[in-house]
Amino acid sequence: MLETAETDIAVVGAGIVGVACALQLARQGRRVTLVDRQAPGLGASFGNAGHLATEQVFPIADLSILKRLPRMLLDPMGPLRLDWKYLPKAMPWFTRLLLNLRPAPFQRSVAGIRTLNEGSLGAWQRLLGSIGRSELFQEDGSLLVFEKPESRQALEALRTRMQQQAVPVDFWSAETVREAAPQLSPSLLGGLFFPRTGHFIDPYGVVCELFEAAKASGVRFVQAQVDGGQLHSAGVSLASDQGMLNARQVLVSCGAHSAKLTAALTGTRVPLDTERGYHLMLPGEHQRLPFAVTSLERKFIMTPMADGLRLAGTVEFAGLQAPPSMQRAWQLHRLSKGLFRHDLSVEGATPWMGFRPSLPDSLPVIDRVCDGRVLLAFGHQHLGLTQAAVTAEWVGRLAEQAGGPEMGAYRLDRF
Repeated sequence: MLETAETDIAVVGAGIVGVACALQLARQGRRVTLVDRQAPGLGASFGNAGHLATEQVFPIADLSILKRLPRMLLDPMGPLRLDWKYLPKAMPWFTRLLLNLRPAPFQRSVAGIRTLNEGSLGAWQRLLGSIGRSELFQEDGSLLVFEKPESRQALEALRTRMQQQAVPVDFWSAETVREAAPQLSPSLLGGLFFPRTGHFIDPYGVVCELFEAAKASGVRFVQAQVDGGQLHSAGVSLASDQGMLNARQVLVSCGAHSAKLTAALTGTRVPLDTERGYHLMLPGEHQRLPFAVTSLERKFIMTPMADGLRLAGTVEFAGLQAPPSMQRAWQLHRLSKGLFRHDLSVEGATPWMGFRPSLPDSLPVIDRVCDGRVLLAFGHQHLGLTQAAVTAEWVGRLAEQAGGPEMGAYRLDRF
């Protein structure tokens, strides 16, 4: 039996969600130990698109994708790739995804994503303001552009759907686009502008700043690989390659790696998979865009950052073990050709791949289970950066046994 606890809460996972939660819990007076196999922020949080995507209130797939799926999967450099060797393992996940495209579960997912997103901007403003680093986030909106006349109907339909979900959105003419972003190609026909969004000028730097604030608040960091754990009457014992760690509570927030530990502690097998995402960082491109720009037809995003311009996107299903296909990162530069008056420079460019933790209903798990000994915060898919700050506030409430009814959609027992 566990008799003594080294810490009040062990937070497993030092990505943006875990670090934000560790800081929140420490500020509530808890002794917090943050555990990760690598330094904070070096997982998916290092290379995300940097976009505060509050406008993205719809699940990762809808019924319209079914018609396009065969053609998409046959294109190895397309926006969606499935490693056929991984298909047998991925089939249960895809089956659940298809079941969640039915009207009722789809609308539950939309409502769940929207609830988190609606609180995300304010939560980030509070969090960055509390550490004196508000300048790391630029609330300057984002733009979705289109190039083909036949795309206008799809764009208008998307605008209507977003307005129905109370997402602030404006239609911009080609002239308005050129005035706001003069380096974009004059061939662009217009787009949708989302004023209540923005971008982070250094996503990895945000994690580092929050980690420094967490340490200043008493958070202890242990670099270790957590392999499993057991519950006891007095708390939790976590087994790691650095020995055992005893805590009164544990928060599982290790992104795409969360399923194994969650199963060991709770007995619930979570249908968590990873959408592998890629980016290409262009250090020589500092003045191309004033805000994040996404291409409707080409399906990738370009975000201005302190270190250059980041091109990000694509979805690849190949699991956690397969090596990265870095040609997919370089494909992002090829996709950018024609979107600017002059092609982007790849001098000094660096490719990257990371794991987005995704559940088939596009909702994260944010919950308190096992008599409060286990807290959960993972599965934010493409929206980990967007939803990290509001998730931390919710986890703080769960730690105090004060979770509200809005958290019901994110419960573990939905699986």
